Amino acid sequence: MTSLADRLRGVLEPHGGPKGPPLRSQEDARDDIEGRGGPSGPPDAAEVLDGEWRESRGRKFLIVDRKYSPGYRHGQVTVADCLPPWRRIDLLGGAEGKLLFLDLETTGLAGGAGTYAFLVGCGWFEPRSSSDSARQAVCFRTRQFFLSDFGAERALLESVAELAGDIDCVVTYNGKTFDLPLIDTRYTLQRMEAPFADVAHVDMLHPARRMWREEDVECRLTYLEQALCGHEREGDVPGFEIPSRYFRYVRSGDARPLAAVLEHNRLDIVSLAMLTARASQLLAEGPSAATTPREAFGMGRLYERAGMLEEALACFQRARMVDGLRAAAVLLRRLRRYAEAATAWRELLGTRDCPPAYTREAMEALAVHHEHRARDLEAARRFALQSLHLQATTARQNAVKYRLARIDRKLAVTERAAPLF
Repeated sequence: MTSLADRLRGVLEPHGGPKGPPLRSQEDARDDIEGRGGPSGPPDAAEVLDGEWRESRGRKFLIVDRKYSPGYRHGQVTVADCLPPWRRIDLLGGAEGKLLFLDLETTGLAGGAGTYAFLVGCGWFEPRSSSDSARQAVCFRTRQFFLSDFGAERALLESVAELAGDIDCVVTYNGKTFDLPLIDTRYTLQRMEAPFADVAHVDMLHPARRMWREEDVECRLTYLEQALCGHEREGDVPGFEIPSRYFRYVRSGDARPLAAVLEHNRLDIVSLAMLTARASQLLAEGPSAATTPREAFGMGRLYERAGMLEEALACFQRARMVDGLRAAAVLLRRLRRYAEAATAWRELLGTRDCPPAYTREAMEALAVHHEHRARDLEAARRFALQSLHLQATTARQNAVKYRLARIDRKLAVTERAAPLF
């Protein structure tokens, strides 16, 4: 009579022969072929990624350093072409001094406590030596902190904080909503003070959208890299693959698929630095530096936010586009240059494809101008009548009707007061 253990063993083991090898997935078999590196196990990640191990509290993480000389060419742009971007970084919302360019690669996009930043990429400009000329002295460095073991997160974050200890401004791309909140969360969970909490922050996504976004084109960093620098990536790893490559490394210990991830991160940092330099140079040189209407309009918005109204007006007038004409008219009215504002409103009405909202706004502004400033009641009544049919709500229509009634009363008084001869 067999025992219960014998019967269970008979179910789990094949009858009539020795126990066979455990079933293995195709991914495990592929790891054996591609990732295990033979009987000695996977190759060392430091060798594969060309980095250096750092150890703290018995935990190891990897640091990968790169240095880009002034002659390094990123498409059509070199590092030497990027004068220190802090020249007008204040107009972008930053502070003069040392800038740190930050980009994270994470285990997911959901955020929260379960999302790790397994790669913290940092970049900065620094002088090569004190004897170099001002233009040739600038080189660019990147340092990537790779989390090879989840238990080493605190040690990694301490090293990041040490690097960021003397910065004056951090620059990201979409970091306002993702990168900085996520890394601040990691510091909070480790009961550490976040190094970026009290420094100025420039999220280049928003200035880039103002200056370089094209219609029906998403303002991705890779798109701007190609449009502004002329650099087109070859064999770049898609962003959606990055978490799975990291998890595969965690399972197998094979870091070779991560080489492309680190290169992707480095290219993002270099592109972000050159993009920031381009924006800062444009703002430093002034409205005449704009090369496209969209660029001029975006510069005007940035000048306006900084209170540099004359520079903003020059940019809007240089843009020669519907949005630029409307912005110029509004700004001229704000500057109490009412006659010039009226000219801008008329020019806006004469453009092709003027949006209905802009047409209504222009007619209302011209009706107000002719009634209260130019004292041309007939013109004021004409513009008010034209705007009446463009009002989308009953309240707006009633407001225009009220204006028409007031103009008609003024016209009646004027006719009674007019001499007979």
